[in-house]
Amino acid sequence: MRLNTAATLILLQSSVFTTLVTGFTTSSSSRYSTITPLSVAIAASEDATAVSTSSSNSSNGAGLDEFTIRHKLTFRELQRECRSLGLEVTGSTAALKARLIGAVCGSAGNTVSGVDDSDVAASASATASDEVTKLTGVSFIDESDSNFDRKYLIDTIMDKCSRGHWKSATRKLKQLQNKFLTHSDEDNTDEEIQTVYATVLEACSKDRLHGARAAEPARKVMEEMVDRGFPISKSVANDCVMNCVGVGPGGTHDGFGGIDPALAMLHALETSCVKDGSAEAEGLTTPLDVDAYARVVEGLCREGAVDEAILMLRAMVVDHSFTPTLNAFASASAAAIKSEANESVLQVMSLAKAAGYELDSVASAEAGRLLLADGVIAAERMENLALGLRLLTAAQKAEGCLPDRGDDLVASSSRAAQRACTLIHRRAIDKAIEDNNWKLSVRLLELMPERSLTPATSCWRKVVNMCAKAEKSRKATDLLLKWVEEAKDGKIEKPPLNVFNTVINACEICGEEQLTLLVLDAMKKTIDTDGNIITFNIALKRLAKQGNTQGCEGIIIGMLQAGIEPSIVSYTTAIAACVNAGDPALAEEWLRRLRMRQAKANFHTYNTALAACLEKKDIESTKIGSRIAAQMMEDVAVEMESGYKGSAEFNSAIPDTYTKKLVLELNKQLRDNWRSGEIYERGEI
Repeated sequence: MRLNTAATLILLQSSVFTTLVTGFTTSSSSRYSTITPLSVAIAASEDATAVSTSSSNSSNGAGLDEFTIRHKLTFRELQRECRSLGLEVTGSTAALKARLIGAVCGSAGNTVSGVDDSDVAASASATASDEVTKLTGVSFIDESDSNFDRKYLIDTIMDKCSRGHWKSATRKLKQLQNKFLTHSDEDNTDEEIQTVYATVLEACSKDRLHGARAAEPARKVMEEMVDRGFPISKSVANDCVMNCVGVGPGGTHDGFGGIDPALAMLHALETSCVKDGSAEAEGLTTPLDVDAYARVVEGLCREGAVDEAILMLRAMVVDHSFTPTLNAFASASAAAIKSEANESVLQVMSLAKAAGYELDSVASAEAGRLLLADGVIAAERMENLALGLRLLTAAQKAEGCLPDRGDDLVASSSRAAQRACTLIHRRAIDKAIEDNNWKLSVRLLELMPERSLTPATSCWRKVVNMCAKAEKSRKATDLLLKWVEEAKDGKIEKPPLNVFNTVINACEICGEEQLTLLVLDAMKKTIDTDGNIITFNIALKRLAKQGNTQGCEGIIIGMLQAGIEPSIVSYTTAIAACVNAGDPALAEEWLRRLRMRQAKANFHTYNTALAACLEKKDIESTKIGSRIAAQMMEDVAVEMESGYKGSAEFNSAIPDTYTKKLVLELNKQLRDNWRSGEIYERGEI
């Protein structure tokens, strides 16, 4: 009996040992069956490449394979590839990858091993059972905890999280997900599993996503939580999104994180809010706050993705009813200016206005001034002068900029802004002068120094000439004197002599003798000269109006002494002084003098001399008028033979209609002299 019992025990021990060995071997082979051998991986890669190549002939997914899709494409690149293939672009990163792999590779991915772990385990269990059932009179009862491995893994994950070992925690969480979790309602409603996911996500979010190194694991955990319908802490979600975006290339922190993981998180969180009935009941459209969205917008702007940044701003304002900070709008406008997307700048300003910002008050903040400056730059590029001036006026009205002015700060915010403001004012001045609006041109010129802008010499000259042309002698003189002061400080060039002459002429026309002397004195001090022939002619004009023949004679003598040859205009003006003085003899003398200087009198000169003979209406004046008319006809005869050179206005002596009128008046004067008896009394007949 003992021998039989001993034999039975030995047989049982052998069977159990065989079963254990078999089970261990089976379990080991099942465990390592998921690892792809190098040859199998190469073959699978070649198969995937072949499928991808065949698919690329009829789609836009050329050059894509499963490995590239799974490990190399970012969130936005996955969206772009799906969009190019006509696929849906919504969903998590995993959903986009599966969708793209299915379209490019023809399936949801290559299966490396065709044997499932559960099937191998079941087969091993059945083999062991068959071995045991060969024994008679022996039974086994399994009193172990069937959930021991799951509980142990969960405890390990929680311990790793408490220690801050986020890498180990995420790897263990992946093991838990692959071995023990499904997408059944039982697992998705398990509070313990929800706590595990939330704890791992919180561990990843600490220390700013551990320098963004935990950005990708956090993104994967967050997307898995959304797919399972697990709640996500708002504070943790905001921290993950904000700390994911850096200032490096692609919005990364030393190569970690970036804009794409942040966008994937943002998309997942918005999806979770839609799934959450309570959030919908509260009217929430996103669990994130405005700062998280603003951080993503700024990252997009640094990357140069202007269109995406504007779409994000539009979603913040329109869809989520947020009021983004001015920094977010300023970042978007700066990126648009850098990429020369001028229309986009106007879109950003429209969104800022829709968000509740007033253009007349945003200049009180630095970000608002930068936004207005970008608007001015865009307006200058689009040649929209009205918009550029409107934005500067809005900046001028802003309070809180003391001791400076808002428009001054906007114009001096950058080189590009200063250049744009200067060009806008210059073009606006040209437009005002073209429209003969001297008031607007003066106002624009006066605004430029107030906005720390330096008007060019051409701007000063055009505005001063415009005022002189409009016979605004006081304003023209005031602007000219300001120009002289600016030139003394070395900011601009000195006014040229012709500008002084123009202002002097305007003062003479308006009868402002004091202003004339003031301008003459400023001219002598500024350019150290008494003027040119135009200046002397203007002075002659002033004296001629007063009938000051001696003064005119002194000016002409001064011209000759200064080496300036008087022109025919100078002589004609001196003869005009004789008209106002009623001295026809001196007028005849001036005609003799100009002949001596080899100057040729034109019909204006003769007309002025004939007019001088009509003032006294005596017989002497009539006789002088007769001699002047005879000289005129001699010059006309010479001109008819040899012709003239240049303009007829200045070089022709042929009489005009005014000459005819003057001669008729002289004939009447001769008749009056005869009727009055002056001819008989003096024995003229």
